[in-house]
Amino acid sequence: MRKEILRIGILGTSQSSHVQLLTTALQDLGAEVVLIPPTRLTAHIPGPPAVGAPPGNQAGLETLKALLVRSLPGGSLEQVIYRVDVLHRLENLGLTVINRPAVLEKTVDKFYTSAILADAGLPVPRTLVTEQFDQALAAVKEFGAVVVKPLFGSRGQGMVLVDDLDVAHRVFRALELGRYIYYLQQFLPHANEDYRLLVVGREVIGAMRRRGNNWKTNIACGAVPEYVNPDPALAKLALKTAAVLGADCLGVDILLSGDRPYILEANGIPGWSGLQSVAPVDIAGIIAHYTVAQCLRREKEGYSKSQRG
Repeated sequence: MRKEILRIGILGTSQSSHVQLLTTALQDLGAEVVLIPPTRLTAHIPGPPAVGAPPGNQAGLETLKALLVRSLPGGSLEQVIYRVDVLHRLENLGLTVINRPAVLEKTVDKFYTSAILADAGLPVPRTLVTEQFDQALAAVKEFGAVVVKPLFGSRGQGMVLVDDLDVAHRVFRALELGRYIYYLQQFLPHANEDYRLLVVGREVIGAMRRRGNNWKTNIACGAVPEYVNPDPALAKLALKTAAVLGADCLGVDILLSGDRPYILEANGIPGWSGLQSVAPVDIAGIIAHYTVAQCLRREKEGYSKSQRG
């Protein structure tokens, strides 16, 4: 009997180094990899979504066993919502999506992420989110210093430290003109370092300390990575963060201030180039093994249900 080929899709572009590494790792496990550009998703009703092809000439998304999401590019509100809706539909049709669209919705928006974690009792910095200029200014007076962050974004881009009311006035007026939301977190002293932990499944597969030249600890902003064995308390916090968000794969940024941990961010489409540069493990290989294992588990569950039926 001929063995069925395991077809796994990656939502992303061929230029991405993460996509390239995952493709090689999955192929090494015997999987057939289908690259799916996020902007070419096409939905037919009735019928499953395809990749920019007319009915009768579809790219076979319904034959995939899993879909790894590596890119959800920005765009108009319609474009962003539509792409996530397609992922929801694929999941509703029985496809294993990693991470699930519900997880991506929780982690793409810093406010929603922080609110979910805080409501679950996890430690996050004091935060104010508002559209009101006067309330934002009052937060600077109350907190003393705030980190102004874009609601959507990564790699430390667009973050500004504000600890002066005159500077706050200028920055907040500029944001007001652009119709931005004020997302302000209390600045926490942290010796210019924090930790990134990468969770896959129910395991922290790697962690690094990031040391910056200033308060920004993002590697894209010049911070230097150092591999560490995470403190058990930090590992437990990262795993609980992933469990609360329901994530299969999650990057968790944790800052220590006054010996207390605070979750800064949780990334549902985490990059790992910096971590891989210092880690002794093959991160893409671990994610590939996890994905294949999830496919086999789903197949086994389906077989067991058919036997019982």
